[in-house]
Amino acid sequence: MDVTNAEQTTVLITGGNKGLGFETARRLGEQGWTIFLGSRDEGRGRTAAAKLIAGGANVVMVPLDVTSDESVANAVRLVREHTDWLDVLINNAGAPGKIIAPAEATVDEIHSVYDTNVYGPIRVTHALLPLLQAAENPRVVMVSSGGSSFAVVTDPGQPVSKMHELAYSSSKAALNMITVRYAQALPNIKFNIATPGEIANRKFAATDMNNHTGQLTVTQGTDSIVRLAMTGTDGPTGTFIDRLGPVAW
Repeated sequence: MDVTNAEQTTVLITGGNKGLGFETARRLGEQGWTIFLGSRDEGRGRTAAAKLIAGGANVVMVPLDVTSDESVANAVRLVREHTDWLDVLINNAGAPGKIIAPAEATVDEIHSVYDTNVYGPIRVTHALLPLLQAAENPRVVMVSSGGSSFAVVTDPGQPVSKMHELAYSSSKAALNMITVRYAQALPNIKFNIATPGEIANRKFAATDMNNHTGQLTVTQGTDSIVRLAMTGTDGPTGTFIDRLGPVAW
């Protein structure tokens, strides 16, 4: 299908070559969307895109390192070769860090995680704003974590409350605030946050980030992401959900 067709929905997914990003791409590809599959590693990205194309999806592989201004600028140029607008941006690429105890954590460790989890989504969102603003119902989905929620982290019954680290949880908390501020300032674009877990049931999705120890499948983990990506014109903005519903901040 011609990407410039008014019926065609376009989405760019960062970190789309594996895990939640890849499964989100697969599910949205099944809906007939054009998928711009962002991948830091070009070889892995091409392999992932080939799998999706073999399954019938319309996919354009986009080399994309969210920590690099040059890479993001090149990615935007590539997307513009295929479309005049972008309906959906899914900022999925994330770094877990090394889960270093707070007493041992250094600025270098924090910075490397923030570079992907905080500065990355800002870098990509800023670069793609003109294409998003050209769409009829633009949506941005930020992939966060239950570990970003003060309500969750301060609940002794939640496993993450005993995961002593600084970088990952604080970076995702920062991402949440950034998303809300975008939502307030840009009411014509829907900005929402998804976590792949089930907060109420203290479950999380099996991904590389947790060595596939999560109790939910990667497909279940993408339920909240896909739901927000498919939000209609009357949908919410500035919200934080998991697959069961709203998540406490």
